[in-house]
Amino acid sequence: MKAFTNVHLPDGGSANVMIGGERIAAIGGDIPAGAETIDGQGKLLAPGIVDLGVFRVDGPAFRFGGIVRAALMPDQSPPLDDPGLIQRAAYSGKPDIWVHPLAAATRGLKGEELAEFGLMQAAGAKAVATGRRWIADSGVMLRVMRYAAAFDLTVVSHAEDSGLTGSAVATAGETATRLGLPAAPAEAEAMAIARDLALAEISGARLHVRQVTTAAGFDLIRAAKVRGLPVTCGITPAHLLLSDLAVSDFRTFAHLSPPLRSEADRHAALEAVRDGTIDVIASGHDPRGPEDKRLPFADSAAGAAGAETLLALSLNLVRDGVIALERLFELIAANPSRLLGLEGGRLEPGAPADLILVDQDAPWRVDSGRMRAAAGNTPFDKLPVQGRVLRLFKDGREIA
Repeated sequence: MKAFTNVHLPDGGSANVMIGGERIAAIGGDIPAGAETIDGQGKLLAPGIVDLGVFRVDGPAFRFGGIVRAALMPDQSPPLDDPGLIQRAAYSGKPDIWVHPLAAATRGLKGEELAEFGLMQAAGAKAVATGRRWIADSGVMLRVMRYAAAFDLTVVSHAEDSGLTGSAVATAGETATRLGLPAAPAEAEAMAIARDLALAEISGARLHVRQVTTAAGFDLIRAAKVRGLPVTCGITPAHLLLSDLAVSDFRTFAHLSPPLRSEADRHAALEAVRDGTIDVIASGHDPRGPEDKRLPFADSAAGAAGAETLLALSLNLVRDGVIALERLFELIAANPSRLLGLEGGRLEPGAPADLILVDQDAPWRVDSGRMRAAAGNTPFDKLPVQGRVLRLFKDGREIA
């Protein structure tokens, strides 16, 4: 038996937290005789982060960021479209970090022939995903949704109409025009979402739009929720804190997918977090090395390393009064866990003892050259932040 003492909790309270084996035994009450005590020194004890949608298993970065479970996107080499590949991915982080692979919706992620969801679910897949791309063929996407619904699997979609985006690397507007970058209208997102919502209504499938980044997209998600559709959506800190102004110096670290949007859309995203439209904040962790980023902007690869900065950047939402601390841990732990059908993400008796001890006020500076990720390509390089994970526990066992 372990007992955390002198800690405060995300709901604003404070209590002793007892761990029995791999699970939380009790919150509150006296410490049992003989229990190993851990003095939290007044810091925050919270559920470990469940990161929905990473592109690489990156243990050192996950540990630094307080991530105990990560949903791995199918965009691997080769794509996760086979039960054997799913099984291998599911074991890739154990015992320290649990990886939950998402099955490729189509073979090779080509958007044509359906992959075998049932066998991949049996091998450990927790959802079905279209990957980095939208499935343009509506007939194929409808079959994906119907097949996923039959296995009670959530469909995780990428929302950009490929007929509009083409080879675009930026959002159409003043910044892209001034820089001469290939750009697509922000409406490409809403068009993709509208199509997928219609297919979700036909099929009865659960739909999670992995990243929604525009005001029009949020309006569609809100309306769908009002109609009772089983739809959820996510976003990354980059799209909450940065706009397309961040690419003004052709900085490839700010080349993301979807691309950064206008300031108006960024403020719409903050409002969507505030009013509950957004269900998940994820890192979108996609480390890219110099061979992918030290290129002209239009030729560089989209993506950023986000695992290490997810918590610290998201805590800005609490400090700025956008959401409460308890709500933040719903967005980065409880909701992702629920969407994937996992037990984690909760701080309550009986839940897995996946915990992080956090100093919310600890200052540090994001430094791309010193990150623990496989590559340090972050648009937040040199930004001062606050909030650091001091200790991490997976199933009650401390992870160094």
